[in-house]
Amino acid sequence: MFDFHWPWMGLLLLIPAAMWLLSDKRSWVSNDTRERKVTLLHPALANLKTAFRTEHPALSFGTRAYYGLLAVMWTGLTLAMMRPQWLEPHTEERSEGYDLMLAVDASHSMEALDFTVDGREVSRMQVVKGVMGRFIDGRIDDRVGLIIFGSQAFVLSPLTLDRDAVRRLLDDLVPRIAGDGTAMGDGIGLAVKKLAERPKGSRVLILIADGENTAGILPPLVAAELAAHEGVRIYAIGVGSDRKEVPIVEDGRLVTRNDLGFDEAVMRRIAHVTGGEYFRATDTGALETIYKRIDELEKSKAEARTVLIPHPLYRWPLALALLALLLLGLFPGARARRFGGSSHA
Repeated sequence: MFDFHWPWMGLLLLIPAAMWLLSDKRSWVSNDTRERKVTLLHPALANLKTAFRTEHPALSFGTRAYYGLLAVMWTGLTLAMMRPQWLEPHTEERSEGYDLMLAVDASHSMEALDFTVDGREVSRMQVVKGVMGRFIDGRIDDRVGLIIFGSQAFVLSPLTLDRDAVRRLLDDLVPRIAGDGTAMGDGIGLAVKKLAERPKGSRVLILIADGENTAGILPPLVAAELAAHEGVRIYAIGVGSDRKEVPIVEDGRLVTRNDLGFDEAVMRRIAHVTGGEYFRATDTGALETIYKRIDELEKSKAEARTVLIPHPLYRWPLALALLALLLLGLFPGARARRFGGSSHA
């Protein structure tokens, strides 16, 4: 779309016309006054005027070119001062991303084989990696961080927009990397500490655990109260099946254990205190549904607007004016002349 940024500068085009009108009026007044002052007593005054009358000669080519170049130069300068521009529409999307921290249980119990994928038993950690990886890939415009906890809690990745880096760290995660215990409270506390550095209103923690709090120095409910104080919402996910006996690999052997449950009441309380939600993942399908639900709850806000990007075009009329000025230098003897009604006696 074409536009002038300063269209009112177009009034400058009226200046030459105004000067011409004023000049013509002064010439007419001067001639009229001169004619009134002339007193010539002659018996044949009409014949005398006819004999000495001068006609307005046609303007020469050089004079016409001079006038034309002056008009082109003034018009070009005026158009340049009006700042012509081409407005190119551009639609931009401004997104307000969330600060999303993932706290994943990396204890020994995550090796339990109580999930089935395509008829094959897989560990809790494998299922969490696959589902959470797809969840991370879909968090466009969100900052994602990764914390793991076993006997201790560690930050694997601070909050970052580089989702691929977080995904790679998650894929390389193995159970027992942080010890055999489950320091759930310490993991929550560490996540709250990192999220507290970010603006309020967008702090979200997804807690994934499959066991009771058996290690660490910070009780989970105390950590949840700290999270609520800092404005961090916790979505807790309990990973594990309803089986009483769960197969697990220990020291290279497949054994069956009946003590791999978790304190569901505590995880519900953690989510409730912080204004989040609790989900129980008993199989692969349930875990997929949970992540879809969280993705809907934490949908990033986006705002689209269209702006017009100006591209200046003043160079073209300015170049035309400079060209006219250059050509005027080729006619140094051609000057605008106005021929009045002067007479020679």
